[in-house]
Amino acid sequence: MIRIAILASGSGTNAQRLMEHFRMHPAAEVALVGCDRPRAGVVQRAWDMDVPCYLFKGSDLSDGTVQRELEGANIDLVVLAGFMRLLPPDFVHAWPERILNIHPSLLPKFGGKGMYGDRVHNAVLEAGEKESGITIHLVNERYDEGRVLEQVKCVVLPDDDAAALAERIHALEHAHYPTTVETFVNSLPMGTVD
Repeated sequence: MIRIAILASGSGTNAQRLMEHFRMHPAAEVALVGCDRPRAGVVQRAWDMDVPCYLFKGSDLSDGTVQRELEGANIDLVVLAGFMRLLPPDFVHAWPERILNIHPSLLPKFGGKGMYGDRVHNAVLEAGEKESGITIHLVNERYDEGRVLEQVKCVVLPDDDAAALAERIHALEHAHYPTTVETFVNSLPMGTVD
């Protein structure tokens, strides 16, 4: 059984979809949700789904405490779902090619530090893009630069504002993130997870 940790900082809708998707999965389970904001909605969502929730501070991430907590929980795969911090290199190296993230644009466009949520959607609209979408990618030591696993596009409509575009992007995230994570899980050689 592949043990998944979700790291999230916000309301947790993607985290909830992942917890639901893997609830009765034969090959993987969400074993832990980690959150750096105690009042974030994802905390209640984890409790409602009976998934252990680990709360931590930013300093816990940088000093290795979070890494040790996940290692102690025998986590095989880390999935970011609206997690707003850059992971330290030691953390990334502890799960090489085993950390996934989702971004609300078609990377490499509109990625990088500070590019999240409505900032991304407004940038897409201001650039006059005809399409946007989501990118699911592996995580490395830099924001939004890891190897792309999947991109799914949607049209940008002439009368779109950030909220309208965000609604379509969220629908793509909810539909595609769990299945892409599942495909990735199924690609892992069983019994060889570090």
